Amino acid sequence: MEAKFFRFLKVVGSGYKARTEREGRELFLKIGFSHEVHFTAPPAVRVFCFSPNLICCAGIDKHRVHHFAGAIRTIKPPDIYKGKGVLYINEVTKKQWRHRR
Repeated sequence: MEAKFFRFLKVVGSGYKARTEREGRELFLKIGFSHEVHFTAPPAVRVFCFSPNLICCAGIDKHRVHHFAGAIRTIKPPDIYKGKGVLYINEVTKKQWRHRR
């Protein structure tokens, strides 16, 4: 499969990890729940983990790649107070601070 479209995600948090199995067909995430979250990639998408906190979704169909990356991100969206969660690689979250008076 010649991948033309890519979407990179980073997993930010203490103890948060990602791993793939079955040649990029299955993705397992440890992101603070009591169990591992399991994803099966659609037919035209492959998933790679370059490190335990960097995920790459690649494929020949742009819509499927971006939809799958969005589905991964919705499991644990970035927290605005701590910055933890699953973020796109070029996404910047502005941390909000509560001011006490």
